Amino acid sequence: MTVFGIDPVADQLDEVLTALDEGRLPAERRQVDFKEEAGRRGRGGEILPGEDQSDAAATALAPEVACMANTPGGGALILGVADDGTVIGTALNEDWLQVRLYQLLQQAYTTLIYEAMLRGQRVLVVRCPPAVEPIRWKNRITWRVGDQCQDIDSASWHERRAFSWGFDWSAQSSGVAVDRAQPVAIQIARDFLEAAGDARSEELAQAPQVDLLRRLGAVHDDGTFTNAGALLFVGRATPALDYMRRPAAGADTQERVNIEGRSLLEELAAVFTAARSYNPEIHLMKGLVIGRTRAVPERALREAIVNGLAHREWIDTRPTTVEHIGRTVRVTSPGGFFGGVRPENIINHPPVSRNKDLSQLLATLRIAERQGVGVDRMFGDMIRAGHPIPVIDEVDGVMVRTVLAAERADEGWIRWLGDITPDIRSDLRALMALHRLCQKRWTDPEDLAPVLQLTVEEARQTVQQLAVLELAGERVCHEIEGLPVQAPRPGVALNAEAYGGLVELRQESGAVVSEPSREEIAVDYAQQKGRISTTELGSILGVHPTNLGRVLRSLESQGLLTPSRSNRRGAGFFYHWAG
Repeated sequence: MTVFGIDPVADQLDEVLTALDEGRLPAERRQVDFKEEAGRRGRGGEILPGEDQSDAAATALAPEVACMANTPGGGALILGVADDGTVIGTALNEDWLQVRLYQLLQQAYTTLIYEAMLRGQRVLVVRCPPAVEPIRWKNRITWRVGDQCQDIDSASWHERRAFSWGFDWSAQSSGVAVDRAQPVAIQIARDFLEAAGDARSEELAQAPQVDLLRRLGAVHDDGTFTNAGALLFVGRATPALDYMRRPAAGADTQERVNIEGRSLLEELAAVFTAARSYNPEIHLMKGLVIGRTRAVPERALREAIVNGLAHREWIDTRPTTVEHIGRTVRVTSPGGFFGGVRPENIINHPPVSRNKDLSQLLATLRIAERQGVGVDRMFGDMIRAGHPIPVIDEVDGVMVRTVLAAERADEGWIRWLGDITPDIRSDLRALMALHRLCQKRWTDPEDLAPVLQLTVEEARQTVQQLAVLELAGERVCHEIEGLPVQAPRPGVALNAEAYGGLVELRQESGAVVSEPSREEIAVDYAQQKGRISTTELGSILGVHPTNLGRVLRSLESQGLLTPSRSNRRGAGFFYHWAG
């Protein structure tokens, strides 16, 4: 499974597999072990038929995986071989086992599993990359010492892990000579640098080839390519990218880019070209000026693709897939999230990458944004263009998927946003907060905190930014009236005039406007805040409170609200959420 270069685990694994296939019992090794599938022996020791799913087998394997994961450099397990070297095989489905191990290990660790054949029997190889944080099994941390798993406390593990913390696969020597660089890849690198438009990149683009590669950081101290450099300028045997274009879901494929034996730069350039050809320009009227943009914001599209390469697990030989369906782009890359990154913190998490050298090389070539900026730009570009916020999630702990949905640009939003003062379009937090406010008609620090992936106090500062925004000389929002003393402040609502202007612009652009009803807004507010009054609802909607009693009584009759007083009268009367 080695891409190229030095991979001690792969080398040991090949030696062990060869020995087992030849009927020899291999010597004990720290990073490679073989295991018989649990539950495959009868009372008399006879081999029982295997199944494609066995929770007992997965549960028995999980602590062994955790132990390998905690071992410096990781390791591999061969499933389907007895302690004496007898190959009994396994029928377990590798995809099911990968997901089940992820679940058993508290969704904190992802393996790579593939088939191998030994003496006519199917076995599974479970590759265990080194863990970033200790993987516990039944509240114990173990790692390999010699050929055995031994307990280690968290402090000692972190202390010893620190010695290898700087390890970066992409920065290691590939053993690939720099004169094997593909001439086309060198020219593509120069083209990317020239297109960047800054003096430093243009000067670097003109450098002699060897100087160019060294200044990019693609050459190791031993004079050969780093793994990152070899990927970009030489490539691997199997495609790193698989681009598929379909005009609509379920339609036939219009174009596919799946290139073997090419450098990653050649693959990237081909995918960028194909994606751009199916990403039409749209024209936006602003007064007497017609602006142009791409259906899917081009920078966001490129960033999604590059992220799917920079942060993926390269031990896995599967390609990063790019599905371009209509005006939606879905990028799926091997390997789960890394280094504590999760969907709920991806915007503000400190920069972390499996492949720091590769990420830096892509940034130096100006193909990607520098670490810590790309996701912000992706989110901002999509929101500014009137599209839903990007979705970045983990698929069963074994893949990361990014979805950019751009079926129709919200032209009314784009025009409305352009008239807001001060201009917040380059301020991601304020932009996301205003986007949220226009969706819900109200927001406050507690509501915004998870959306912005901030603390409540940090979100409070962003709400205060909203409070000073103006449209045509009038404030965009106002503080919600009738809030109880303990409510988080400031709670703000979108002014009726500002909201009406947004709806009008959307209608003018031909969009089908679906406005939330009074009942829907009331339910949303009451469910989130635990209470609601006619004063609060009236302040959110911009209407007199006396006109809203019927709305709340209707929700009471549906069992969603209960009155704070049985007589339903008097100052301070409100409804509790009971849904």
